Amino acid sequence: MKKEILKPRKTGEERRKKHKISTEKKIKKYIKNGGKGNLNLSETPVEKLPDNLKVSGNLFLSKTPIKELPDNLEVSGDLFLTGTPIKKLPDNLKVGNSLGLMGTPIKELPDNLKVGGSLYLENTPIKELPDNLKVGSYLDLVNTPIEKLPDNLQVGGLFLNNTPIKELPDNLQVDSNLSLQRTPLSKKYSKEEIRNIIEEKGGYVKKFIVL
Repeated sequence: MKKEILKPRKTGEERRKKHKISTEKKIKKYIKNGGKGNLNLSETPVEKLPDNLKVSGNLFLSKTPIKELPDNLEVSGDLFLTGTPIKKLPDNLKVGNSLGLMGTPIKELPDNLKVGGSLYLENTPIKELPDNLKVGSYLDLVNTPIEKLPDNLQVGGLFLNNTPIKELPDNLQVDSNLSLQRTPLSKKYSKEEIRNIIEEKGGYVKKFIVL
């Protein structure tokens, strides 16, 4: 009978090192293949991405230790950074569809940020938004300390539940629903009064106002 050779178990440090190397290889392979399709790096030890990275599909970075994104990053699909320690985004970030920043410590967004789909900022410490923010679909600010919104904001839907917001901006344009549950506004005004205030300021809400 052959004696069974017992291999020593890999330590946690060895496993982490191997995982890091395999993640780096995955990124290099993706770039070598022309950046086609999705790049899923969620729950990997990735800490940085190469400059000028272009992702033709979705880029998933949720629950990673990444703290910053490279300059000139372009993502044609979704970019999700849920549960990461990221605190700021590069000035020239381009996201073709949705941008997910839920549960991050991000406090501000760069000027000229354009998000083709929805922007999810739920459970972040963000207090204000840049004046020229462009969001193609929903803007989710639930459970944030947001105090004001920029004038001329145009969104598909707007969720401000459980925020301290006390007034709405000039020319606010909401193509779907506006939700203001558990806000100072919902305690002070009726749905009709809020709609009138928005319209008097040159804006509109096309569908429902939820209080």
